[in-house]
Parts: sequence; C-alpha cells; structure tokens
Amino acid sequence: MSQQNFRFLPFDTIRGEEIDLIIERKFPECKAKGYVPAYWYAINLSGSEQTIGTIDLRIGSTEHTYYDGNIGYAVDSKYRGNHYAAKACNLIKQVALAHGIHELLITCNPENTASHKTCTRIGAEYIETVDLPAENDMYLEGERRKCIYKWRIPV
Repeated sequence: MSQQNFRFLPFDTIRGEEIDLIIERKFPECKAKGYVPAYWYAINLSGSEQTIGTIDLRIGSTEHTYYDGNIGYAVDSKYRGNHYAAKACNLIKQVALAHGIHELLITCNPENTASHKTCTRIGAEYIETVDLPAENDMYLEGERRKCIYKWRIPV
C-alpha cells in the first residue's frame, strides 16, 4: 500500500465509557524499514491523566505489519483483567475506518494467553502461527514465533 498521499486525521483524543485514548505520537512512514504510518496512544482511565497502557495503530500493509500487526497494545499489570485492551481496540477501530480500512491484523506471541483472549473477545479470527524471519526486528530481539489474527471490522 503506497502511503504517498497519506495524511494523519484529527483523532488526538478518543473518549470511551471507561477509558480514553490520548495521542502520544504520530509516526510517518519509513520505507527503508518497511514501516507504515502509525498512531500511538496512551490508554487513560476516562476523564483522568492516569495512563494504564498503550495502543498503536499502523495504517497499511507490508511484510512488517504481517508479523507485527496493525494494532499493538499493552496494559499495565495492575489494570489487567478489565478487558481494557479489547475496549481500546474497539475505540481505535474508528481511526482505521476513517482511513478506509476494514481488516486489521493483530499478532501476539504464542504464550500470551491474555492477548489471545483479547483477539477472541473483539471477534478477530485466528489465521496461523508463523516463524519470524531471521532479519525481522522482533527476531533480532529474541522473539521467534507469532500468532496472526485478522479482525474484520463491520462498518
């Protein structure tokens, strides 16, 4: 997907019932590394400055996004068990839809049970488990396999 005419949209704050997404950074495309443009958000408890995690959305598809996914999330251990990652995914999907994207990949390590449950909770479909290529950044950091999920977002 060419990002030549890409522009970030004004989704700097996305409010939900229990959590809000607050933009931290917007990353432009990096062709040399195969990175697509990305929105990076803090996940805050609604109406507060209490950050409980992060979520990012990568706009586009490359070999890198196949292994790393279009969505990445992390919730601080103190706040786990409240489905905040799934709630953040459901908030961030409006950014994807505004960019005309109706299918997103989410990946996780095979042993990450919580992330598998998040994918299931939002209705993502398990596609496959793959070995990371040796030149992949995550492989170089010690990771070896990824489970790939596809999330089809209804309009």
